[in-house]
Amino acid sequence: MAPPRRSPLVNQQRQITCFFTPNKTTPALSPDPTPPSSSSSSQPKKKKPLLVISPISNLKKMYGEEVVGKRVKVYWPLDKNWYEGIVKNFDDLSGKHLVQYDDAEEELLDFQDEKIEWVVEEVKVKSFRRLKRSNGESEVKEKDDGNVVSEKLDFEEEDDDLSDEDWGKNAKNDELEEMDLVDEDNDVKTRGKNVGSRKRKNKKNKSSGNEEKVDGGKSVEQVSNIERGHSILTVDVDERFGMREAEKFRFLGVEHRDAKRRRPEDVNYDERTLFLPPDFLKSLSGGQRQWWEFKSKHMDKVLFFKMGKFYELFEMDAHIGAKELDLQYMRGEQPHCGFPEKNFTMNVEKLAKKGYRVLVVEQTETPEQLEIRRKETGSKDKVVKREVCAVVTKGTLTEGEILATNPDASYLMAVTESFQGSENEENLVIGVCLVDVSTTRFILGQFGDDSERGSLCSLLSELRPVEIIKPARVLSAESERVLLRHTRNPLVNDLTPLSEFWDANRTVKEIRDIYKRLKDQFVLERVDETISGALDSTPSEDDGTSCLPDVLSELVAAGNSGSSALSAFGGCLFYLRQAFIDESVLRFAKFELLPCSGYRDISQKPYMVLDSAAIENLEIFENNRDGSSSGTLYAHLNHCVTAFGKRLLRSWLARPLYHSWSIKERQDAVASLKGDVQSSVLEFRKELSRLPDMERLFARLFASCEGAGRNAKKVVLYEDAAKKQLQEFITALRGCELLAGTCSSLSAVPKLVESRLLHSLLTTGEGLPEVNSVLSHFKEAFDWMEADRTGRIIPHEGVDTDYDSACEILKEVELSLASHLKKQRKVLGDASINYVTVGKESYLLEVPESLRGSIPRDYELRSSKKGFFRYWTPQIKKLVGEHTQAEAEKESKLKSILQRLIARFSDHHIKWRQLVATAAELDVLISLAIASDYFEGNSCRPTIFSTPSSSSEVPTLSAQGLGHPVLRSDSLGKGSFVPNDINIGGSNHASFILLTGPNMGGKSTLLRQVCMAVILAQLGANVPAESFHLSPVDRIFVRMGASDNIMAGQSTFLTELSETASMLSSATRNSLVVLDELGRGTSTSDGQAIAESVLEHFVHKVHCRGMFSTHYHRLAVDYQNDPQVSLCHMACKVENGAHGVEQVTFLYRLTPGACPKSYGVNVARLAGLPNSILQKAAAKSSEFEETYGKHRQASKDSCNSYRSKKVMVILRDLGNAVANSRCHEAHDKFDVRLLTEIHRRARLLLQES
Repeated sequence: MAPPRRSPLVNQQRQITCFFTPNKTTPALSPDPTPPSSSSSSQPKKKKPLLVISPISNLKKMYGEEVVGKRVKVYWPLDKNWYEGIVKNFDDLSGKHLVQYDDAEEELLDFQDEKIEWVVEEVKVKSFRRLKRSNGESEVKEKDDGNVVSEKLDFEEEDDDLSDEDWGKNAKNDELEEMDLVDEDNDVKTRGKNVGSRKRKNKKNKSSGNEEKVDGGKSVEQVSNIERGHSILTVDVDERFGMREAEKFRFLGVEHRDAKRRRPEDVNYDERTLFLPPDFLKSLSGGQRQWWEFKSKHMDKVLFFKMGKFYELFEMDAHIGAKELDLQYMRGEQPHCGFPEKNFTMNVEKLAKKGYRVLVVEQTETPEQLEIRRKETGSKDKVVKREVCAVVTKGTLTEGEILATNPDASYLMAVTESFQGSENEENLVIGVCLVDVSTTRFILGQFGDDSERGSLCSLLSELRPVEIIKPARVLSAESERVLLRHTRNPLVNDLTPLSEFWDANRTVKEIRDIYKRLKDQFVLERVDETISGALDSTPSEDDGTSCLPDVLSELVAAGNSGSSALSAFGGCLFYLRQAFIDESVLRFAKFELLPCSGYRDISQKPYMVLDSAAIENLEIFENNRDGSSSGTLYAHLNHCVTAFGKRLLRSWLARPLYHSWSIKERQDAVASLKGDVQSSVLEFRKELSRLPDMERLFARLFASCEGAGRNAKKVVLYEDAAKKQLQEFITALRGCELLAGTCSSLSAVPKLVESRLLHSLLTTGEGLPEVNSVLSHFKEAFDWMEADRTGRIIPHEGVDTDYDSACEILKEVELSLASHLKKQRKVLGDASINYVTVGKESYLLEVPESLRGSIPRDYELRSSKKGFFRYWTPQIKKLVGEHTQAEAEKESKLKSILQRLIARFSDHHIKWRQLVATAAELDVLISLAIASDYFEGNSCRPTIFSTPSSSSEVPTLSAQGLGHPVLRSDSLGKGSFVPNDINIGGSNHASFILLTGPNMGGKSTLLRQVCMAVILAQLGANVPAESFHLSPVDRIFVRMGASDNIMAGQSTFLTELSETASMLSSATRNSLVVLDELGRGTSTSDGQAIAESVLEHFVHKVHCRGMFSTHYHRLAVDYQNDPQVSLCHMACKVENGAHGVEQVTFLYRLTPGACPKSYGVNVARLAGLPNSILQKAAAKSSEFEETYGKHRQASKDSCNSYRSKKVMVILRDLGNAVANSRCHEAHDKFDVRLLTEIHRRARLLLQES
């Protein structure tokens, strides 16, 4: 038999299991391997074996057409295994048979040189799959002479520190299962669970004669779980793996240290790293050492370790894969599981969304490249190179099914704080940087904040970052508590100050280097640009700060006023660099300054401020029931049909407009989109709904230009990433074409352009960029439909000069070959002579057998068939070589054309983003127009007054028939929602409403609906009312409900007063203050005193508009004569019920005057308290009221007597002063001081009375 001809790149399943299973000894290759046969007598017979018919391994028998269609077993020496297939056909010229194995791989074999066996099936043969031969894995076995002979992961030279169970020992009694991977196409059905994505092929392996030690693959140990619908382990994980881990990995337990050998109790301990004992490292094979070196530097991450076409998870990572991804453990004592490359996006997204950090380790070298490197450099490496190519977390995800269904931005937030001057709360400055990696949007800013971190709370409540980056042990305790309280389980990353979380100076240096490098790269690309110059490009600026985007330049120029923001940006940039996406994100990033970052100089801001209390209490984005958007104001307004429109609506809703002119401009636009033009608007909306998330699509395309991370050319990938990239590119082109067309058609509607805002949006050159010429170029460059269908771009002539040049060279070679054919026909005198292609040989000159005698001696015979001979002439041989080279050059240019086209597309990123921004704004305006149709009852366009410019002008808020923006009668059960009239401020009304009424009478609902109506009005939308008049509100303060902050050590009452303190310090004349039952968290006397003092401050000091609901009826008595306070109550009907318990019917109507009682016993009745309790409660209530009345009268008499005595003292002192002034020489000074003191006492007494 001929020497083994199998490729050294055979990738058996045991290469994966052997990677972490070094054998101390490796058996020699058996010179005469025995094929699989029936089980021995000592082995139970589990199923009927295949019958073996006439073994012929040692016979030199000729086979021809008669064996076509028969099944055959072929022995692979390097695999030491037999593989089964079917003979497909026979080539009579070469004498070879084409064998198709059961995994669909084909091979042309000469049966005389092979060890084969013919088989007859007695049972139905199940089709399985071997690993592809071309999918060679990572280890190279080395002979004594240093030549590479196999790509197996062979570790016989290493100690067996991590070896699995010795499968060879079980060969006598148990069936050995070698597990190979099924065809990936068969895995679609189990894609959701990953169950079955690693199906194995069972091949019986019987030992014969000398027992052969097998590095077999690990089988899956599982049982069927009917309830859960997927496979589970048959034994407990701890029981199976715990003992091994405790014995072999003591450095993970009691001896645990970080890379610098610091123990966990050390203040500088780094939990992200691990110290590996030298003895342990020495015991490892090359493959094991490579894995542990990666893992020891990233203990906080799950490693996706690439091996051929699969990502493998080992040791502690395998447990996570089994638990979170439903992957199946391989058999053996070592935890190990994995999945195919095509499931990468799905699985990495699942883990990231669950809060894991995923480290992606990719192969950056093929086994062939390893072999070449070993020969060229003399390297002894047995493992292909691997590199960390990505770190994927919640905040760095850019694609995936879950992300595609959720349009909300997933912000990564870096935050730091510092003190400008002395370290006190007044000098506190917080710097933040937020980035949505999926859209490459950056928001930067810094702001002064109060002791409660009100500004930071507002930002967190609005944006809800999914991941936070902060400098370790730098933030104050209060800031740490705020990050915990106002987020929803984000992934938190502590970076080392200065070295990882950079300061402003280091950040500026880094970003200048990055943008200078990007600029230079852009220039080089344009110099080498081969695409037609029909497209324009924006020239870049000089070096230094001029290379930076405007926002970054502004922060750099601001000095200390931008240093905290730049430091936060530095922390974010370092983190993105660790994820290998820093430059790809920054190259086409969109930078914005943080709006409404602080509350100082609030009147200068263009937006109304909604703090965290307002956002949460009014349920703007999340309800208080389950945290979803159901029942929120955002949900009611959200009729957007695009993902980018939904994100813009959230941004608008978080920051309603403040200046009256901008509100009116938006109102005009919303009004123009209703009425007669509705059919055109709905058609435009229908077209928009066909679009994907263009912002995220652009970001992925722009990032692919960089060729970094998993997109790097050196990364070995087996999935056709280019085809997916091409599909996304064509989708982007079609989306831009659709956007440009629909916006242009909408601009043709005359009524729409009457609105100043719509006219600007729909005018080319203003809101609508000129993109038709750019799209035309791409339209003419290649056939979009054909490229989408075939998965490759064939550029039209004149589009790419390099490709055209390669085609021209190829054409010249083909013309030379055609010319040579004509000459040979003349020489041989036969016009029937032609070129033919046989196998891989092309341009064979096929000559009839009759002309054989005329063939020149320099003709080279290549093959023959009956009646014909095939030759290469020296000229043909030379031209064929040139043709092969020209074809290779053409293919090379064809592969790079996609990247060049995407790069040129990316050059116009400003235009594409402007186009999407215009579409997003139109989508939101249409959504606001539609939302008014969902209000119950009347809706109107609010009348917006100018902001009062002098103290004599009083801000106003007036509504007639005000309904609720969200609540509808069909959701309330019986009855319908009752609208109310509201009048606050203005020349004829009090600036504050003091609201009383029964429990459950609708007070809190009224407060919320007024606030939401104000937000709608300043958003530019209609309001559910018959009429609505408003002077713009600069900020809404809301204090509602009873809640505590246990994590911050704050009781309900302290939380309540902390929020109130923020209102007292920040409210202005143009603010709207809404307080619901302030003071109820303490005793009646203290609570009432605080409530009255706060109300007094807002009414007579701040002079703002507001509503104050309370059950302290004493307040109503005290303010009944104050013209700045309007007493109102929620009306109800009270009737005598059974057992002396009053029954209250709620009318939900806002009525002038105070309510005498709160009727709390009625609520107890509705709650179902026993009648006996209700009767006692009603009696006690009457008793308390009577006692309170008497006490109040006694207190009143006592106060009158006290005041009379004080008046007498004042009058006496005044008399003494007059008498003394007559005889005192320095009477002027004396009189002034004494009279001033008497005047002060008299004024205090007057206030008390």
